Amino acid sequence: MTQDTLTRRGLLIGSAALLAGLPQLSLAQSGGPSIHVLKDPNCGCCSAWIEILEGDGFTVTTEASMGTMLMRYKSDNGIPQEMVSCHTGQVEGYMIEGHVPAADIRRLLAERPSAVGLAVPGMPYGSPGMGPESEREAYDVFLILHDGSTEVYTRYEAAGL
Repeated sequence: MTQDTLTRRGLLIGSAALLAGLPQLSLAQSGGPSIHVLKDPNCGCCSAWIEILEGDGFTVTTEASMGTMLMRYKSDNGIPQEMVSCHTGQVEGYMIEGHVPAADIRRLLAERPSAVGLAVPGMPYGSPGMGPESEREAYDVFLILHDGSTEVYTRYEAAGL
């Protein structure tokens, strides 16, 4: 008859094995790209956009910022004044300004263009976090190039058209 006993050595070896596996477990659970978002802590539409990204598999961290500090961050990171919206994200070296759909962020990360990032200027109704998509107004997602110029990356027609 054998008796199983938990020894200090066994406990230490088991704990070390468990700790060694935690990083892989964490990566397997998140699965999606990590995006860091600067936003006004009181902005509901920013929070709604973040929830949409999380629902699409993104890992999102946030940082409270507002006023001139947030505007300075946008400017320092290549967001032209005419492309500004309410929140700014950074994902894998790209800037994401405003209510950019998750599908466009994924496309950007897959294509890897030489660019600052993407922007949806203003806050168009029906863009992610800004009301129901079924009632959206037409809007464009812009690719911001390093020289400050922009080009249409994706065009979203008004709902029902």
